[in-house]
Formats: sequence, C-alpha cells, structure tokens
Amino acid sequence: MTGEPRRRGRPARTSADEGPGARERILLAARAEFAERGYDRTTMRGIARAAGVDAALVHHYFGTKDDVFAASVEVSFEPALVVPTILGPSTEGIGERLARYFVAVWENPVSRAPMLAVIRSALTHEGAAKVMRAFVARRLLERVAAELEVPDARFRAELAASQMVGIAMLRYVLKVEPLASADPEEIVRMVAPTLQRYLTEPGPSSEPDATSGDATSGGAAGPDATTDDDVAGPGPGGAAGGTED
Repeated sequence: MTGEPRRRGRPARTSADEGPGARERILLAARAEFAERGYDRTTMRGIARAAGVDAALVHHYFGTKDDVFAASVEVSFEPALVVPTILGPSTEGIGERLARYFVAVWENPVSRAPMLAVIRSALTHEGAAKVMRAFVARRLLERVAAELEVPDARFRAELAASQMVGIAMLRYVLKVEPLASADPEEIVRMVAPTLQRYLTEPGPSSEPDATSGDATSGGAAGPDATTDDDVAGPGPGGAAGGTED
C-alpha cells in the first residue's frame, strides 16, 4: 500500500477544507444556521454545507451540535476580550459597563440574530438552555464577579444574568412595550445601578445590630427587668424607708 496513512480523528482534506480559516467559516455558518433555523432544525450537515466543508470536519473541530452551538454563541460575546473591559480600572462604574456591553450586543443586528436563536431555543430545548446557562452565567458573569472578590460570586452572577436575560426576553423576543421601543441609553441608565449593587455591594454583616446589641446582652432594661435601685428601693443607702444597722 502506497501513500501516507490518514491521521486518525481527522477527515480527508478537500480543497474547501484547506482554505484559510475553515474553523472560522464553520462558526460563522453555524451562527447563521442557528439564527435562521433555530436549534432543533439546525443540523451538523447543514452547517457543513453552508460552510463549504465536509460534515466530518465540523465534528472534528467541535464534537457535537451543543459544542458548535456554544462556540457560535461565544463568537457574538467574545468574553476573553470583553471581561477585562467590563472590569475596568476599578469597581466604580462596572454596572454601567456591563449593561452597556450587553445592550450593545443585542442592538447589533449581526450579533442579535444568533442570540435570538439562543433565547428562543432555550425555552424549548434543554441542550440550548444548558448552553445559555453555562455561557451567560459562568463564562461571562462569574468571571466578572470572581475578579471582584465578592462573597457569593456565583449567586451574584446569576442575579445579574436574570436581569439581562429578562430584558432580552421582553425587549427583543416578546417585544413588550414600552421596553421594546425604549432608548438603549435609558435602559443602561436604569439597569446599571442594579447590576452595580449585585456585583459590588458587600453582603449583610454577621455582627449584631448596634441598636439591638444592648437589649440582647442585658445592657438595656426591658419591661420585666429589674435594676439595683428597684431592689434596693429609692431611699438613702439603698433601703426603702429604712435605716442602716
């Protein structure tokens, strides 16, 4: 037998596969397919056909449809580039930076289409819901919260995600008015303080409240409490109406 043996795990190359940026073409094709057809009706073969590559190459790069779906979502968000920008030089203004970034992604028609596919598919398909949970909460917001070194970072990230996913649902999917036609800057202005609080506000103190500490420690007399004066009486020397022996 002549010729080099084929490497295991990778399909034979075609002229289309050998072109520059095959992986990037697959991602762009996947994003367009998911946006147009939704999660359920998109297939790996359809993605390969749109990208001009063999279907086996899609599996080689991404494994499963869930994997290529997640990767196509990441193309829209680019968390590795965005997280440092959101964090900025200090925690001041982080809520506004996060809100502005998220709204900008949705306001851009190119990135909005695949995100609509994510949201719509997540409502009916567990695989898509898993991708959205993993990406929005963990790969984006948890990374932001973790860098801030706040307690309950994951919980805070999920609260922030609930705000932004809720806005996406009402504004871009359900198109509920007046939110659907509101100025993006107004949305940022209204939402930013809430995100700031979620991501930076210290948790409740475990120390007892200063106003109630004396009452619980016995320093303040309650209705049934007695004092030395009550026991000894009001008279001189502590005896009520009596004299010292």
